[in-house]
Amino acid sequence: MATFTGGIGSGGKWLLDKIVSVIAATGINPNVLTFLGLLVNFAAAASFAVGKFFPGALIIFFAGFLDMLDGQVARKQKRVTAFGAFYDSTLDRYADMALYMGLLVYYSVSGRTPYVILAAVATAGSVMVSYARARAECTIPKCKVGFLERPERIMLIIIWALFDRMTPVLWVIAVLSNLTVIHRMIYTFQECKRMEASPEPDPQPLLPV
Repeated sequence: MATFTGGIGSGGKWLLDKIVSVIAATGINPNVLTFLGLLVNFAAAASFAVGKFFPGALIIFFAGFLDMLDGQVARKQKRVTAFGAFYDSTLDRYADMALYMGLLVYYSVSGRTPYVILAAVATAGSVMVSYARARAECTIPKCKVGFLERPERIMLIIIWALFDRMTPVLWVIAVLSNLTVIHRMIYTFQECKRMEASPEPDPQPLLPV
């Protein structure tokens, strides 16, 4: 079984490498792939807005494939830049919010006010998970604690959308994303206290020669 699954993994990696090589050879800017991924997420959001969750899940899966490609194509073309990372992260936030906006439209049109509020809380929590880390890392070296980052949220949305049920996943995201934010706040507080208690030693004075 291990050999079989290892073969599948190797085959998948080989295929992905071939796809990356073909796309990189076209000379397309990786930022264009990032933008295309955003547009595909908009299509998924439109599908959610009319209650077509299963097609929306398939569209999100394709968007995730594009999201994976842009970084690999950038590395293949040796075009990895600081702006590219910033651009990718920023558009990821818009893609996330687009999906929730689709659900907000769906529940609003169907007159299900409690679920509109639930989707809004899930949206806020999802955005704040990323913001909390970005803001914390202006003060401390790393803040990657917590268990509901973007990949986990996207996978949960895809899985439940395939089952044509979005309410349970909204509850999970609304609760766990905000718990992740609280976790990051506590962690950052503790790290700040630790840094204040152990300041870096002053550099040793140069000895005369």
